[in-house]
Amino acid sequence: MELQPRPACITLQPVCVQTPPPVDAPVIWRKLLPADSASCRLPSAMVSWIISRLVVLVFGTLYPAYSSYKAVKTKDVREYVKWMMYWIIFALFTTVEVFTDMFLCWLPFYYELKIAFVVWLLSPYTKGSSVLYRKFVHPTLSSKEKDIDEYICQAKDKSYDTLVHFGRKGLNVAATAAVMAAAKGQGVLSDRLRSFSMQDLSSYQSDPDQTGPSAAQPTAAQHRTRPIIRSKSESYKASS
Repeated sequence: MELQPRPACITLQPVCVQTPPPVDAPVIWRKLLPADSASCRLPSAMVSWIISRLVVLVFGTLYPAYSSYKAVKTKDVREYVKWMMYWIIFALFTTVEVFTDMFLCWLPFYYELKIAFVVWLLSPYTKGSSVLYRKFVHPTLSSKEKDIDEYICQAKDKSYDTLVHFGRKGLNVAATAAVMAAAKGQGVLSDRLRSFSMQDLSSYQSDPDQTGPSAAQPTAAQHRTRPIIRSKSESYKASS
């Protein structure tokens, strides 16, 4: 009775495929957020930041700049004063914005409030820039104008003295460096000249035989030509 081999049983085990964990949406937005709003992590904050920057750039900077150009071109004093007041307020706004973006961006509707503030400044119905300038900025600057001017003058004098001081230090450093470089160059040049002179002396002392006969030949020729010249002069005297 022949035994037939049993077929091999192949058991298939389920393969566990590990799916990557879902990427958190705020993690992606963190890389896109600006440095000054690092504490704001929500995508809605990112969208609000983009819209606020566009509004400030287009309506808060470019449009007033073009309107100021038109006011200067037409020489309209009223428009000129209007936009000068706006630029003063806008300068203060951008200065304060640097600190508020770092510490207050976590507030709800922060960027929406910035957009509303810029629109309020530009609106011809509200005239926000003129209101802020006339009620707050102009009285404050008028009362502190002398102190500010004195502080600016002192700052200018101190900056000038500081600039002169550092300029002198820089010139001294450059002069000492030039002197040191010149001294090093003279030392190298003198060493080379000394080496050349020693080589010349050694070569001159090593070849005395070659210079002797060559120097003696012209002297012998001179002694031979002297009698010939004398004989010719005597014959010339006798003939005369």
